[in-house]
Amino acid sequence: MRPDLEFNLNGQSCRASVGAHSLLLDLLRDEFKLNGPKYGCGMAQCGACTVLVDGAPARACVLRAARIAGRSVTTLEGLADPVSGRLHPVQQGFVDAQGAQCGYCLNGMVMTAVAFLAQNPDPTETDIRQALRDNLCRCGTHQEIVASVARAAVLMAGGRND
Repeated sequence: MRPDLEFNLNGQSCRASVGAHSLLLDLLRDEFKLNGPKYGCGMAQCGACTVLVDGAPARACVLRAARIAGRSVTTLEGLADPVSGRLHPVQQGFVDAQGAQCGYCLNGMVMTAVAFLAQNPDPTETDIRQALRDNLCRCGTHQEIVASVARAAVLMAGGRND
């Protein structure tokens, strides 16, 4: 085991002991009991394990846990307002536009969309499709996912939440 690793997880300071080859996904799921990031392919190809590291999407299935020392990690569980329980606009966009079928890819789609919309708050459909191109949905829910991200952009711009 490696000495204690200190980092910020969903807005909270955390410590964990990790081995030199421990993966962030295992740390999040096993140590912190977070179920948002999923194990999909184990090769950073599908996106199911996506988290934000310092605001940028990262594939937790291949990222060594030791690499997050001193950094900020946000998971799906860290997006909603912890006090009010109000969903992040991207989460709400997925609810509004019914952007999930089986839901397995949902974590990666949402986390990628959060980072994408922070950089491009007024995207075109083509922009959205390009941003999500490396996230796989095996159910074929792509139309609804694209609509969900478009809805989230409206919500983030102050659009009505109806």
